[in-house]
Amino acid sequence: MRKSSYVIIATVLVALIVSGAFAGIYLLNPMISGPTSSGGVVRVVAGENFWGSLITQLGGTRVSVTSIVSDPNADPHEYESNTADALAIANAQLVIINGAGYDTWAQQLIAASSSPGQVVLNVQELLNQTADANPHFWYSPGYVNETVKAMYQDLVSIDPSHASYYAQQYAALNASLAAYNARIGEIKQQFGGVKVASTETMFVYLANAAGLDVVSPPAFMEAISEGNDPPAQSVVQFDQLIANGTVKVLVYNAQTVTPLTDSIKALASQHNIPIVPMTETVQPPDASFQSWMNVQLTLLQNALSQQAGK
Repeated sequence: MRKSSYVIIATVLVALIVSGAFAGIYLLNPMISGPTSSGGVVRVVAGENFWGSLITQLGGTRVSVTSIVSDPNADPHEYESNTADALAIANAQLVIINGAGYDTWAQQLIAASSSPGQVVLNVQELLNQTADANPHFWYSPGYVNETVKAMYQDLVSIDPSHASYYAQQYAALNASLAAYNARIGEIKQQFGGVKVASTETMFVYLANAAGLDVVSPPAFMEAISEGNDPPAQSVVQFDQLIANGTVKVLVYNAQTVTPLTDSIKALASQHNIPIVPMTETVQPPDASFQSWMNVQLTLLQNALSQQAGK
């Protein structure tokens, strides 16, 4: 896996240290009992800013949201938690994590804090996915809809006196997501069945929703996603798919550039195959989830149109 053993050990140590600190605080002040609200609003921590953007829009003025993984220049798979993260999670009333091995550090911090009354939304568990599933759930419009619904239900359960406000926010968010869903539908109608390639598994859910045929070797995509060297045969297969014109568009993860993915991009460019960059986290970090997705979908749609016009 992408996280090396020393990173995991460091995360556990942070969790243990913070857990011990909380225990000492509670002994000194028994009135402190775990998650607290900030100024009467619901305190929320999202492991990643794509979930953080959605809960921020859903909760509006009734929530205070902290998104932990948001650095546009970092690989989210390699994130290392710190004491500030542990404190934020311990004090949150609602914690949203991705699961499927994507944010194990957050699960460790949740377990270490043992905050009574805290609600934890694990997206992998919500979607009934296995721990070794493709973790990029936010690239599936269907999974996004399910997660947003669960977020809405969690906010109502935590703050029932403002249920009508959350219902209005939920309706507004669904309406705002309609344009992003519509563009996916357009791509499917216009380019369904077109063969595309991706350097990582990140794009697979979106490609499936848009009716595109991902032909890049699964072993290659999975290895790159996990920070490993792909099997030599998968590299040869990928190169052949590009060289022989099978692939019409190449999608790559702009946050996990490696010499091998650079060589794949160079080969695609050499054969005049459009290249579409996508990112794992919302870019720029202050953009909304749907505006970020719509920009990426527009790039994809334009690249597919470029090939169709040849």
